[in-house]
Amino acid sequence: MIRLDNIGKQNGKQLVFIEASAAIQRGEKVGLVGPNGAGKTTLFRMITGQEQPDEGQVVTDRGITIGYFSQDVGEMFGRSAISEVMDGTGPVSAVAAELKALEADMADPDRMDEIEAIIERYGEVQARFEDLGGYALEGRAREVLAGLSFTEEMMDGDVGALSGGWKMRVALARILLMRPDAMLLDEPSNHLDLESLIWLEEFLKGYDGALLMTSHDREFMNRIVTKVVEIDGGALTTYSGNYEFYEQQRALNEKQQQAQFERQQAMLAKEIKFIERFKARASHAAQVQSRVKKLDKIERVEPPKRRQSIAFEFPTAPRSGDDVVSLKNVHKRYGDRSIYEGLDFVVSRKERWCVMGINGAGKSTLLKLVTGSTQPDNGTVSLGGSVKMGYFAQHAMDLLDGERTVFQSLEDTFPQAGQGSLRALAGCFGFSGDDVEKKCRVLSGGEKARLVMARMLYDPPNFLVLDEPTNHLDIVTKEMLIAALSQYEGTMLFVSHDRHFLAALSNRVLELTPEGIHKYGGGYTEYVARTGQEAPGLRS
Repeated sequence: MIRLDNIGKQNGKQLVFIEASAAIQRGEKVGLVGPNGAGKTTLFRMITGQEQPDEGQVVTDRGITIGYFSQDVGEMFGRSAISEVMDGTGPVSAVAAELKALEADMADPDRMDEIEAIIERYGEVQARFEDLGGYALEGRAREVLAGLSFTEEMMDGDVGALSGGWKMRVALARILLMRPDAMLLDEPSNHLDLESLIWLEEFLKGYDGALLMTSHDREFMNRIVTKVVEIDGGALTTYSGNYEFYEQQRALNEKQQQAQFERQQAMLAKEIKFIERFKARASHAAQVQSRVKKLDKIERVEPPKRRQSIAFEFPTAPRSGDDVVSLKNVHKRYGDRSIYEGLDFVVSRKERWCVMGINGAGKSTLLKLVTGSTQPDNGTVSLGGSVKMGYFAQHAMDLLDGERTVFQSLEDTFPQAGQGSLRALAGCFGFSGDDVEKKCRVLSGGEKARLVMARMLYDPPNFLVLDEPTNHLDIVTKEMLIAALSQYEGTMLFVSHDRHFLAALSNRVLELTPEGIHKYGGGYTEYVARTGQEAPGLRS
């Protein structure tokens, strides 16, 4: 269906692809993986024809439709979210827009003298809308938006009033509604809450076209893809199976290649030693020449490419008291909406609470109450003795000084620390070499998140409050963070939509539902087993 034949591509001085080949067949669900900057977005752009390979060719079956969702959603304003979503399906959206305009005209007292002509035109347009299956399409569009957690009010409101994350969902919904023959999805799991993520997972499982996608959510990838294409060092390598199988197979291949490399190196050393020893002896001239020729013909085995792995170890945090934070009879409202009425909640030392609930349930509000970023209307929030808190919030990334470099930002936070110590810290969080001289304003979302974490964790708090800490992080950095936090001996309260993160780190669950607040001993895995659901309000 889609073939990449010996493609070569260079961006500036960087060789992105060198004689790379891969194929995507009809109905296959393929995960595209590789380190940041390896060329995943370039590959998508070549398949859609936005870029051309320098060598080789990209071949797509004649007549197939391709839907491409990228992180760059462009401008959206002046229309409703539902109109934007239907816009991707061709003429029906234009007919729907005219229908809406005619409805407004019929209700306009200033146009009463034209009412007969308007009604006549309305009948014609309505018939055309029905012929195109418009009413069914609008129903499907609303279903897709509801699956991505839109309310009816948001669907019908101006899309320009939505945040960047919600506009991304509109752009994603447009591609899903198209149901093209092939879908290219670049990080569709970004900006989604857990409920939307699980809905999208089910939608994509039921999709019968070809799917090529990237995602930093390993659980999401695992459940959808049946094949993995890896970009590394300019080559494309295909693995059958899900993401977990790919990781195992890649590790096995690396191990085998390392063993082959070592065997060959030992053989070469032995041959070279023989040549060096006997090259001056006439009696061994023929043997020496024979071995030199043999060495020239041998195809050298390369050592496996080592992925840059980063590891961070927490210095020991000071011990807190047994009661870390206590909320008593807390009430909180935003306008007419009541978030908490009489909330009682205590976090004890070494507990790791994950907070779960649908959009608007009050997850971030709880974290803000605990950290003092917002005050309760009634009731008390009190920190225990010797508690030293670290708070990771999404807005923290916006507070970085854009004109300071990564290294200067660390120096500003820890003026007493030595240069070597701060460079080691930067390296742990993926800033090596010249990366430390990057100005904060040019950092990607993931880089900003890593810098904020580095500043928070270097002088470790004994109570971590984390609001979606894995947003923007790639799989390798998430693994580093999970490994580090697994060894952390302090207390945690966090919100995350990443099921791997939830399962690995929680030992308590606080579930916020419209019916009330439920507390579960045991972590996320036990919560799923006990409730039969992966998120509040969803049944598996």
